[in-house]
Formats: sequence, structure tokens, C-alpha cells
Amino acid sequence: MPRQLPPLNALRAFDAAGRLGSFSGAAEEMNVTHAAISRHVRGLEKRLGVQLFRTVPRGVELTEAGARYLDEVRPAFDRIAEATEALTTKVEGLVTVSVEGTFAQKWLMPRLGGFHAAYPEIELRIDASSRLADIEHYEADLAIRYSYRTWPELKSDHIVRSTVFPVGAPSMVPDGGVPKDPRDLLQFRLLHEDRGEGWAQWFRTAGVPDVRLPPVSGPLASILAIEGALSGQGLALISYELIAADVDAGRLIRFSKVGLTFGDYSLLYLPESMRRKPVRAFRDWLLTETQVLRG
Repeated sequence: MPRQLPPLNALRAFDAAGRLGSFSGAAEEMNVTHAAISRHVRGLEKRLGVQLFRTVPRGVELTEAGARYLDEVRPAFDRIAEATEALTTKVEGLVTVSVEGTFAQKWLMPRLGGFHAAYPEIELRIDASSRLADIEHYEADLAIRYSYRTWPELKSDHIVRSTVFPVGAPSMVPDGGVPKDPRDLLQFRLLHEDRGEGWAQWFRTAGVPDVRLPPVSGPLASILAIEGALSGQGLALISYELIAADVDAGRLIRFSKVGLTFGDYSLLYLPESMRRKPVRAFRDWLLTETQVLRG
């Protein structure tokens, strides 16, 4: 018997709107108008005889019936996409990567030329933001995040255990001799990413538990702390992998061998995202590039 299938475009519109929680977002993804998405969805609701969405202040949300239907439709689309990719030899498509701005600027962007050379058919969209994209609703395929916690709902690959060191410009020690006593670092201005908690913890690790830090004017974004250190404004407590190139080039030096481990950089994704060749390609490339960090 012929399959009783709704129109494919109506199902695509429903899938996109359900994932994104927005008719406007679905319209942008499918490159059609908001009215077209609404028309497809209303037609699908009429055909099925159920309400799939309800209007909420920030857009739309699935009804209970709509959520159940999407749970069945989404894997079907994933399987179709996977079967189609399996028949193609090219690794092509769009991959969206959400990544913290400092990691993007100081580590990822200088290396992306190698990825583009290896995979010229992949369009890479970098979303540099401190906000974790909603991977479960396909705001991004992958996310690179620094954290002290785990996300049980997502798969994760360890990139590097992040250790911070005090760093500053060589011009801050004209004689070339960095202080040997951790207390001597207090003669310099200390650049803070927080309210001073990081420096206080570093001094405790360095064996100075009773240190009194100078007044803190306010927290700096990590990229601003790095720029401040580069320009000789003070010492910054920065993850070493972010400033390794600056250290190798002599633009920054470590003012102590004492390091403080805060957390980890991880690559986060949904397991089903790995069905797509371009997503797997970026993950494999990233883990290969970061292998030296883990070593």
C-alpha cells in the first residue's frame, strides 16, 4: 500500500520550527518567509487533526502531541540525511561551532587555515560567545567551553586541563630576572578576570596563604587581561594554551613556574550530530590539533 505521508515541505517546516521554537528561525533556516512556515504548519495540523504548536510570548512551543510527533520525525530526517551523506564522497556542508571568544581569538582562529585547506567544501560558522548555544535545539553542532562541570545530556571530548600562570611583558623586568619569591609579584599591578579570587587562590598555591591583594577596580574579560599584559600594564593570570604563541614569540614571559588548575576545555555535542560527515571532520581535526595540549 502507498505510504500515507504528509507533504515533505510541511514536515521540514514542522521539524525546523519545533527544533528552534520559532517560525521566524525556521523561515531563516529554510530560506522562505515566515508566512510560508505558518502555512505549512497549519496545513499539517489540519491534515493530522491535532494542534502541534501553541503561541507563547517568545515565539511558539510544541504541544504535547507536537513534541511526540517531533520525537518521531526528527530521527527520520536524521536517517535520511545520514543515508544521503553515505552515498556522497565529498565532505561538505555547514558546521556551526559555538566557542568562547578568547579561545576563538587566541587559539582557534590562527589554526583554521589548516582546516579550510583540508576541507574546502565545508562552510564553518564560528559563533564566538560566552553563552552556551542550545545544542539540543540545533543552535550549534558543536561547542567548545571552559568549565568546572559536566553536561550529562551531551557527549563531551576532553581538549585540555587548563592551567593558569602569571604572565607579563618582558619590559616589566628590564634586567630579565623574574621574581623568585611569589610575594614579589605584589609589586606589580595584578590584572583580574574576577574580583581577585583567582589571584588569591594562586598565591595560596604558591605558599602565600595570608596575602592581601591590592584594591580591584573591576573584573576584565580574559582577552582584555591578555592585552593588558602584552602592553605592560600588569600581570595576568591566564591559561597557558591561550598565550603559548605569545610566550614562544617573546611577547610574554612567565613570572612564576607555579601553575593553578581551574577546569577543563571540552568539546560538547549531541551523539546524533556525529552522523554528519562535516561535523565528524571538524571534531577529528580539532582533537588532532589539540593533542599536543593534552600531551
